Amino acid sequence: MSEIVKLRTRAEIDEEAAHWVWRMDSDALTAADRQAFDAWLRQDPRHRRAFDELSRVWSAMDGLEQAKPTRRAAEFHRAPHREGIAGRRTMMRAAAAAAALLVLGVGFFWMRQGDETQTLATAVGQQRNVTLADGSVITLNTNSIVETDLSRGLRQIYLRKGEAHFQVAHDRSRPFLVHAGDAVVRAVGTEFEVRLLPDQHVDIMVNEGRVEVRTAAPGSGSNPGGTAGRASGTLRALRGGEQLSTASADFSVQQVTAAQLSSEMAWREGAIIFDGKPLAEAIAEIERYTDARILVSDPETAALKVGGRFRTDDMQGFFDGLESALPVNVRRAPDGVIHIDPRR
Repeated sequence: MSEIVKLRTRAEIDEEAAHWVWRMDSDALTAADRQAFDAWLRQDPRHRRAFDELSRVWSAMDGLEQAKPTRRAAEFHRAPHREGIAGRRTMMRAAAAAAALLVLGVGFFWMRQGDETQTLATAVGQQRNVTLADGSVITLNTNSIVETDLSRGLRQIYLRKGEAHFQVAHDRSRPFLVHAGDAVVRAVGTEFEVRLLPDQHVDIMVNEGRVEVRTAAPGSGSNPGGTAGRASGTLRALRGGEQLSTASADFSVQQVTAAQLSSEMAWREGAIIFDGKPLAEAIAEIERYTDARILVSDPETAALKVGGRFRTDDMQGFFDGLESALPVNVRRAPDGVIHIDPRR
């Protein structure tokens, strides 16, 4: 019998973390509260990460409040200022709830001098669609961060982490540039996907239309104040049904079949499709959608081929599918690590 234990969702953990962010900033914090908080942190390593993320978001919100921009829009509202402990607690509850929503992908942006600057993020296992002021649509995959800077003459997007799909509104007077790792992608009116890898290389795939990709010095996309004119290196043009990886030695453009394109873009529908992919590679992809650590016990098992369509929000279904189709057993150790072993 499988020893898999259903993993708690990120949403559940974020809700608890938001509660602790509020409690730890309370004037009425007791020694018992501190002990309970420490115990909560020890229960799961994801608790510390969620608490730290929400704390940073709360601090960022305070910074926005102090900056007093000409206009700020968001999908939450802070409580009005009130004097006394009761008013402070009301504000803290509202801020904690807003912080939880932000990490879950609500995001925030502020307007300045006719420009739009927006920071968008998704938590592990989440996707979200955002329509920009120019009509372009950005779809963020799991655990991704995007910053936008739309001015009257230029639309600049900075992919800081993860993966995003772009449906660009046609506007020849304002180039649309995506800065990611060691490349800058230029589009006018098209649909394409960019994935930033840990080594700062970039994978680009075009659904339709045409884009130009120019190599840049690693890290050049990390400065929001930078311009496309600073990018240098090889220039390549991609059309619909083509892909490119900056990790390739010759920076070559590759053809993509309709089936491959559909498979690669399945995450936008909350799915992952494997077609004969080695188990080790399938696990690496699955791990993008969960905080759980997954280990394959031996090279022979890691080389087994995996096929099928799986939901990104149903890890249990993925593991059940493995045990049904492959000669493996899946078990969860007391420390939370999930092991995939050959069936004896």
